[in-house]
Amino acid sequence: MNPFNDFNTLQTRRQFFSRGQHLLGGAALTSLLGEALTQQAAGSSHRAIRPHFPPKAKRVIYLHMVGGPSQMDLFDYKPVMEKWYDKDLPESIRNGQRLTTMTSGQTRFPVAPSKFKFSQAGKCGMWMNTELLPNLAKKADDICFMRSLHTEAINHEPAIAAMQTGNQVTGRPCLGSWASYGLGSMNENLPTFVVLVATPTNREQEQSISARLWSSGYLPGEHAGVSFRSTGDPILYINNPPGVPDSIRKRTIEGLNAMNELTYKEVGDPETHTRIQQYEMAFRMQASVPELTDLSKEPDHVMKLYGEDAKKSGSFANSVLMARRLVERGVRFVQIYHNNWDHHSNVAGRMPSQCKDVDQPCAALIEDLKQRGMFEDTLIIWGGEFGRTIYSQGGLSHENYGRDHHPRCFSMWMAGGGSKGGAIYGETDDFSYNIVKDPIHISDFHATVLKLLGFNFDRFSYKTQGLDGKLTGINHAKVIKELLA
Repeated sequence: MNPFNDFNTLQTRRQFFSRGQHLLGGAALTSLLGEALTQQAAGSSHRAIRPHFPPKAKRVIYLHMVGGPSQMDLFDYKPVMEKWYDKDLPESIRNGQRLTTMTSGQTRFPVAPSKFKFSQAGKCGMWMNTELLPNLAKKADDICFMRSLHTEAINHEPAIAAMQTGNQVTGRPCLGSWASYGLGSMNENLPTFVVLVATPTNREQEQSISARLWSSGYLPGEHAGVSFRSTGDPILYINNPPGVPDSIRKRTIEGLNAMNELTYKEVGDPETHTRIQQYEMAFRMQASVPELTDLSKEPDHVMKLYGEDAKKSGSFANSVLMARRLVERGVRFVQIYHNNWDHHSNVAGRMPSQCKDVDQPCAALIEDLKQRGMFEDTLIIWGGEFGRTIYSQGGLSHENYGRDHHPRCFSMWMAGGGSKGGAIYGETDDFSYNIVKDPIHISDFHATVLKLLGFNFDRFSYKTQGLDGKLTGINHAKVIKELLA
């Protein structure tokens, strides 16, 4: 049987009508708006939709700390807690909060103050862990600190999904895919959205992450993140098979695309169009990726800036340097995942290792982008999916304490890309348990990032199943203007 006929026969009623909806109106509108609309409708990843206003950020580097960094050990200074050591967290503070199964059975909730040294950094006077983040502290006036993020999710997978896609249910488009869809590509030889998974020095308790986090969801498939590997070839099958020259590889791709074009014209399946885009991109990347991943031409002063770990493939420092090289070459959005921030135990032992991984590279990235004149229009985002509890999970001593998941408040920061350097926004109670001033829901955070990218979050949507799909969903989101320069 003819596969095209099979496809048409097996279509659902909804699929059939969705293909024909508003056909006459669309044709009339196309004739009025001309070629520009036709080109946009073709779905090419290299053609962006028009931003609602001039974007402050042309590109994004998002550093996600997988597991949920402990805010009271990094950016939310709580000196009063020293007097509360090993005393139970008052029920009036916990106030019936939903707990994970890891601490819901505890009979005590002993307060565990941070054992690390805090001091004020920069002219802004931000209190932060200067013992473990000395390099980042020097960049305090370039950073926009947010201490009042909150979410509804209490477990990792739904919390990471919510942080990345705006919804606890996986399968929605992530922030990187929305940026790709909205802003388009600046380099036809590289993906618009790239994902790097950095290997932490300490691998005591890593969380599993999957490609669902960088899915394009209901957006066209070409806006999904492309994952670069840390060992071997950065992209699987980037090189030609043994004995196959570029000329034959090119003819093969052209033949495949010709057949896919026939399928696309007959069936109109968007996945076929995505496949065409992917084959073409893969061929172009054969020339661009080797140059991209070759760090031998980076000046000595740049390598020194990022530290010795920058020479180790797959390290956080190496991934951050690679992110700078990617955005420098026109990649719109780079997502880096750094694992092992799920500190249910041994906070005192693991936090120094985690901070050592990220401190120098993050500070170096800010300085490097400044030196290249890219800081003002490159947005850096740093944070996890939720925070940690002030009370200890399990035993308690200054040398061995853990912290459970805490969605009610956590800290993140942004730098560059139109964010307000030196700003300190949000306040929590003495226990870093409840927000007492200027809350930021994750939908507010997404709305603010979209604002920096040039989009009104309430108008930036994609039609899916008869609805206007949005990054901010149906939440009553708002842009936090105090975070904007």
